[in-house]
Amino acid sequence: MCVTSSNRNYRRKLHSYSIIMDQSGKIYVAGHRGMVGSAIVRKLKQDGFNNLLLRTSSELDLRNQQAVNDFFATEKPDYVFMAAAKVGGILANNSYRAEFIYDNIMIQNNVIHAAYMNKVKKLMFLGSSCIYPKLAPQPLKEEYLLTGLLEPTNEPYAIAKIAGIKMCDAYRSQYGCNFISVMPTNLYGPNDNYDLNKSHVLPALLRKFHEAKINKEPVVVIWGTGAPLREFLYADDLADACYFLMQHYNDEGFVNIGTGEDLSIRDLALLIRDVVGYEGAIGHDLTKPDGTPRKLMDVSKLTRLGWKAKTGLREGIEKVYREFIRTSKEMV
Repeated sequence: MCVTSSNRNYRRKLHSYSIIMDQSGKIYVAGHRGMVGSAIVRKLKQDGFNNLLLRTSSELDLRNQQAVNDFFATEKPDYVFMAAAKVGGILANNSYRAEFIYDNIMIQNNVIHAAYMNKVKKLMFLGSSCIYPKLAPQPLKEEYLLTGLLEPTNEPYAIAKIAGIKMCDAYRSQYGCNFISVMPTNLYGPNDNYDLNKSHVLPALLRKFHEAKINKEPVVVIWGTGAPLREFLYADDLADACYFLMQHYNDEGFVNIGTGEDLSIRDLALLIRDVVGYEGAIGHDLTKPDGTPRKLMDVSKLTRLGWKAKTGLREGIEKVYREFIRTSKEMV
């Protein structure tokens, strides 16, 4: 719920109790076809929430302010999971810099403002660990935001996500809106993107090793040195954390969501090679960028709230590889 005047007492009240989602309330999951949005939908349905508002991008272009305003005015959602975004890996972020900043800012501005205008009870904005400075101390604590320069290859996307966090806090401060933000670490899971020009590192490696195995190729080449350290969270664990925080977190700022553990890209490649059963060598293309040296989330805030990831990395990779095999015939 949002108020437009005399909201100081309301904001005090906002911090003093937990808004539990009502199963009869309408829930809008923006981006429900993506990896994150589809995981949130699965979690909600699993817990008995069936009054879901779902729209594809062709049905509702979130970059179109009038279309978004009309949708909110007509449907009047009670809760919003803001999982829609233009996303991609290093190549996509660096190649489509204008689209990544324009599309993401337009999407989140339209949805967050429409949620305020239509008195949404609670909204969750999902960001990305790339919001942190490139050389921030490790592990990444929430207070490290805006303390240094960003990684240049994904700066436009990161700036958009930082704007989303600050927008939620501004609407909370001025209007008393219960808009919260969460910052997931690197994700993988069902409905991931395996396009080698647009995907993140884990699905890209999974596809590379699978195709090399099928085609009996002697070597799989990975980008950069393999030295950067990365943390990976299974998408269904993220959905579980988001559901938990929608029930229990009502504060400004944001919450990191991750496992609190990382490994090198080289070790990730070795793990994926083992899961896939590829027996060839691993090479390195040193003309390609490494990206940020390390991105490990400090998840102590989330742990104190009472949530911890459940899916181990090997278990999660085995799950997504089984799914990939079922759906990859058209790609090989």
